Amino acid sequence: MIGLPGRRKRAFEVSGFPEPMANSDVDLYMADYARGVIEAGGIPVHIPIDVDPTAVGERLDGIVLPGGTDIDPILYGADPDPELLPLEPERDDLELALLSAALEAEVPVLGICRGIQVLNVHQGGTLHQHVPEHGRFDLPIDSTIHEVSFAEGSTLHELYGPSAQVNSLHHQTVADLGHDLTVTARADDGTIEGVEMGDHVVAVQWHPEMMPTRPTDPIFGWLVERASR
Repeated sequence: MIGLPGRRKRAFEVSGFPEPMANSDVDLYMADYARGVIEAGGIPVHIPIDVDPTAVGERLDGIVLPGGTDIDPILYGADPDPELLPLEPERDDLELALLSAALEAEVPVLGICRGIQVLNVHQGGTLHQHVPEHGRFDLPIDSTIHEVSFAEGSTLHELYGPSAQVNSLHHQTVADLGHDLTVTARADDGTIEGVEMGDHVVAVQWHPEMMPTRPTDPIFGWLVERASR
């Protein structure tokens, strides 16, 4: 059972809802994360904003911290960049608390894009707030943009080998590394693209769930296998 937190919107922000429902809450989840979990043999469980994160840590077998909007820079002691995307403080609070609960319970965690950033901030690290050349939203989301190299002996190296071609859909990156994290993947420009913590936390900057290789991508298999122990 793999937990997937989402994001909350009002119905008027999403097309197709009748007018009387305009101010109703709607929870949104990008389906490709769930598809990746299902294809690896797991069962995705959507986690709404209102849930008690400590209960989740006790009942789920794994967590995916997915992509999304920017984390509030106040959480890592920085002033907001003018190019910051709209903040979602409730989501920040939930995901940081979920991560705390998961680490406490030694529940395996997979962070993707925003997820690597949440992990780094949780561990006391900082972010580069705007790296526009990395956000290749001018191309299809499954376009391979650059190569990532993996550190020998790491989980990512075990999963992917020495390198992989990946997409690039972020405008923020890891700056100062958080405590207890190990850098295990870098882009050719030196950008941190993967970190690990122990044998139960792996986070990457690219979006494996959006790549055409997702049905056989080993990172979802790692999460489900690790969660099954």
